[in-house]
Amino acid sequence: MKRLTAVTTVLGIASSLGIAVGLSTPAQALPGQTVAEVAAWMRSNPTIRPGRNEQLIVRKSDSAAQRFSFESSLFAPGALVAGSRSGGRIRNETLKLFDMQNGVSKARLEEALRSIYGLDVTQDFDRAEPIYTYPTAATVATGISQNKPILSALHGEIRKGARFAYWVEVARTAEGKAYSGRITVFQHRDIDKLEAEVRNR
Repeated sequence: MKRLTAVTTVLGIASSLGIAVGLSTPAQALPGQTVAEVAAWMRSNPTIRPGRNEQLIVRKSDSAAQRFSFESSLFAPGALVAGSRSGGRIRNETLKLFDMQNGVSKARLEEALRSIYGLDVTQDFDRAEPIYTYPTAATVATGISQNKPILSALHGEIRKGARFAYWVEVARTAEGKAYSGRITVFQHRDIDKLEAEVRNR
């Protein structure tokens, strides 16, 4: 029988085998809570349970072609700036997927979000208002004129929900395929900072 790991779960392979892991478990730790609270929740969460010598950053891999990471950070999302540390409380949580075999889509990132956080956060994400979606036509034109393909390769959105804000991003190849992506869950107070940084890349 094929071994099922946390990586295959968050990459959606578990669902294809008819196995649901943690899909109905509500989130118990989110941005705004203490390091101790989040660390305890991560240890109890079957999808992101840290390994030996891991605490707030978890990295799992079935192979070089399939990887998953989850990070709880004391800093605001985006670039590190002075004063962005939150004084002992988690500021953002980011899940990242890399899958050269099956690709990474927005739908697969949302599936991973639900597997980790449960229905309440997933519904907040689904109902969230788009704040900024990219790349814009101007961004694509700039990338072509300045020979910066990364500007049009990154496809993402910043959303504002009732409870949290969300940053979804996938990186696409020149052929339109996406093999990596992420979702960041963060507090409303950091929306303006992140939006400014993304717009000015």
